[in-house]
Amino acid sequence: MMDGDDKPAGKCPVMHGSMTTQATGVSEWWPKTLNLDILHQHDAKSNPLADFDYREAVKSLDFDAVKADVTALMTDSQDWWPADWGHYGGLMIRLAWHSAGSYRLQDGRGGGGAGNIRFAPLNSWPDNGNLDKARRLLWPVKKKYGNKLSWADLILLAGNVAYESMGLKTFGFSFGREDIWAPEKDVYWGSEQEFLGDAAQRYEDIMKPDTLANPLAAVHMGLIYVNPEGVNGQPDPLNTAEQVRVTFARMAMNDEETAALTCGGHTVGKAHGNGDAAALGAEPEAAGIENQGFGWINPHLGGKATNAVTSGIEGAWTTHPTKWDMGYFKLLFGYEWELTKSPAGAWQYRPIDIREEDMPVDPTDPSKRVMPMMTDADMAMKIDPAYNAVCQKFMADPAYFDDCFARAWFKLTHRDLGPNTRYIGPEAPAEDLIWQDPIPEGKTGYDVAKLKAAIAASGLSIADMAATAWDSARTFRQSDLRGGANGARIRLAPQKDWAGNEPARLARVLAVLEPLAAAHGASVADTIVLAGNVAVEQAAKAAGVSVTVPFKAGRGDATAEMTDAESFAVLEPLADGFRNWLKADYAVGAEELMLDRAQLLGLTGPEMTVLVGGMRAMGTNHGGTAHGVFTDRVGALTTDFFVNLTDMSYSWVPTGANSYNIVARKSGETKWTASRVDLVFGSNSILRAYAEVYAQDDAAEKFVNDFVAAWAKVMHNDMF
Repeated sequence: MMDGDDKPAGKCPVMHGSMTTQATGVSEWWPKTLNLDILHQHDAKSNPLADFDYREAVKSLDFDAVKADVTALMTDSQDWWPADWGHYGGLMIRLAWHSAGSYRLQDGRGGGGAGNIRFAPLNSWPDNGNLDKARRLLWPVKKKYGNKLSWADLILLAGNVAYESMGLKTFGFSFGREDIWAPEKDVYWGSEQEFLGDAAQRYEDIMKPDTLANPLAAVHMGLIYVNPEGVNGQPDPLNTAEQVRVTFARMAMNDEETAALTCGGHTVGKAHGNGDAAALGAEPEAAGIENQGFGWINPHLGGKATNAVTSGIEGAWTTHPTKWDMGYFKLLFGYEWELTKSPAGAWQYRPIDIREEDMPVDPTDPSKRVMPMMTDADMAMKIDPAYNAVCQKFMADPAYFDDCFARAWFKLTHRDLGPNTRYIGPEAPAEDLIWQDPIPEGKTGYDVAKLKAAIAASGLSIADMAATAWDSARTFRQSDLRGGANGARIRLAPQKDWAGNEPARLARVLAVLEPLAAAHGASVADTIVLAGNVAVEQAAKAAGVSVTVPFKAGRGDATAEMTDAESFAVLEPLADGFRNWLKADYAVGAEELMLDRAQLLGLTGPEMTVLVGGMRAMGTNHGGTAHGVFTDRVGALTTDFFVNLTDMSYSWVPTGANSYNIVARKSGETKWTASRVDLVFGSNSILRAYAEVYAQDDAAEKFVNDFVAAWAKVMHNDMF
């Protein structure tokens, strides 16, 4: 810790008792401590608009006026950051792309849905070099429309408008993304301690791209996808093609979508490397305070777009970089290309014997023609057989290419916005797309009380009802608003066969609930949730507390045709601390996997705690195991889990990697068994503080009420 004697040379000492920087902290002293902060980020204390309903406010926005202003800015070149060819389209597309392109399918994190590119580390990634300038160019528009227009919406809208201003008919656009006000602490971007380090650290075998560690979807720390110079900076288009395939697949894109995005993305704009990359100043987070958030200061810019340095690669991909056309294919497939280096020293390709009329003009001086270029990823489109075949299809049918690109771009920029029922604005497309996980409208006119009574009389146990409802709802991810109980996809492939859902038990429970749903005119999705509520109410009554669990009707039942089974595979739980289950023995601790799930479900630390304790009491463990069931009153919603966990008459003896005996100190008798997920509520100082609240003698009713609130929250997560 610093004291008054710890000071930079030549500076006056001062008492400085608070941790005002992130240079040191408890995470450095005890790196394995659970990062419970991820459950409490983005709270009201950090939000200057805590009581503001953005999704309602944006509906009153003058959408046409906003688009007109963004369109006008595209060609309003500023001296402090001059536009290539007088058009900011390429820059704005890159801003939108790199905001949305951080999305990864495995956990739904990343993406452009919260404006996270404004904050570290994304704002300072090498791949996002000079996008700080793009955001500042948009500031006058953001300033004008204020709170009615979020940064998240504006950044992605700018990409859409850029394409439209250059001639593409886009697929549409939806508003409705709410900004965050601090970096996302929950996202794991990789273990490297430096940007653009050895990519091999991310792979079991770097020559086998599919061994890239999950959930990562980029080959280096600080990149969106792949290294444009080649695998680990070594040009080899076929190897790069495989990395492109894997990284885009982890963003939910197939080969056709990947080729469309690559070719369409490089149809406009240029890369910047006409200068000394080493001369650039530090990235935004490391830059001097006088730079006011700007990074990568270029001392040699001289007010000329030609002199810009970003990636180090230099040049445009097409003859007319401010026009949407088929020029990318004309140059890539019309010429042979040879390996060379940019003025900044980056590997790239140049055409052999190019005709002068096919060369783009200089971005500052239209009287000069300059050499176009291709990256290793571009050459992959030509050399890889599968990508080549897709490109041939595009070249044969330009209209088809336009449509494929427009749809893929829409998917890229809307993947984490949730179902199209959440779309806002006049350009929101009405078409149901399979990747949106469509769900038909549910029924609301049935008699909820009669259905609950029928469920209660069905003979299903508390554990069966609660576990089925939980398994249906726990797939929800606040990261990209996928999963959840709505749609009742738990009865469809692949979910019905997931090991974590206990397929045999699930089939038995559904065989009871589905006829009840049909008989009462309710959806199966609603009926599953209601069954869970009945279980909670019965368990609370057994504990001596009368409650009614909140319920909102209207969930629909999805069909197999509405379900992209392959895309849903990533939602399969590999662990569920709430039901005390692990699919396999993982390098990550069971308690860390529980924390990850809790964050995706949008739970706070106290909510996670109360749910675990209550579900143990109700006997909902996977397979009926006894770990953590610290009670002789299974099925009653008691505080016994916390009372016995904190009882000092017991000790805890390891019996395996993830198993413990709870032993009476005096007799040596094993009273209960436990997993790491159970004991962490006694070992972690923060979680123990929560557990002690519920272990107190006055906690019985509070516990039930808190459990009911947390349970209802999970059951309604996807009721948008």
